[in-house]
Amino acid sequence: MKILILGTSGQVGTELMRAAWPPGTELVGLARPEVDMARPETVAAAVAEHAPALVVNATAYTAVDKAEGDREAAFAVNRDGPARLAAACAARGAALIHISTDYVFDGTKPAPYTEDDPVAPLGAYGASKEAGEAAVRAALPRHVILRTSWVYAAHGANFVKTMLRFGREREEMRVVADQHGAPTAASDIAAAIVTIAGRISAGNDVPWGTYHFTGTGETTWHGFAERVFQRLEAATGRRPRLLAIATADYPTPARRPANSRLDCTRIRTAFGIAAPLWEDSLERVLDELLSSPAS
Repeated sequence: MKILILGTSGQVGTELMRAAWPPGTELVGLARPEVDMARPETVAAAVAEHAPALVVNATAYTAVDKAEGDREAAFAVNRDGPARLAAACAARGAALIHISTDYVFDGTKPAPYTEDDPVAPLGAYGASKEAGEAAVRAALPRHVILRTSWVYAAHGANFVKTMLRFGREREEMRVVADQHGAPTAASDIAAAIVTIAGRISAGNDVPWGTYHFTGTGETTWHGFAERVFQRLEAATGRRPRLLAIATADYPTPARRPANSRLDCTRIRTAFGIAAPLWEDSLERVLDELLSSPAS
């Protein structure tokens, strides 16, 4: 099967390009400026040129706080781009896997969110991603929307790399302890997509629709940072004091959901996919980061 991967310079896109795909899979990876979701002509042109059987959209406008003052750009990339991409896939008979986010929910539910829970994004980023989901559903029946959360990798800009840097530079860190979710390694997302793509390639009763996929288990940003600093101390002897603070003590332009936990039962049932424990995946990524001189 020929698969077109968009967003290969990002965390998930990078992992998709280095994932273990089945023999016979033909991968075509494109990054900006080859495909720019804010430039509609590049989206349809890429699908037309490469004629894939499946497109994986790993691109997004992800600057959550910046989006509050730049709604037009966020919606251009996260809503209009996927709308054009889904239409191009429909015209060419291609399927689409589209990555979305926990930010489509407001975080007020006391339990993990299921795929059937009503969406209620708190800010521009979440609203733009929710609009992108709706656009994909409207244009292309043969789609899988994969919502995930708290994504990190050994490359790109993310919480883990930021904590490692601050852990080396600072004596004290204040990290929010009242937002709950599940850290998700980009490599685990890539592995899940490989499995879904295999089902699409087989062509047997693909359960199209929206799914949740995150690391197994849950924590807070404070708990996440604590695990990072434990490994940093073991590797370097350095460990900053870590103080737990409330969201109210760390104001940001965009509101964050207090509960980002996603129920991943549906993807387990439909595709047999279960993510590793978030702590185990974090250890694997930290092994890579702490063994690299550049880290």
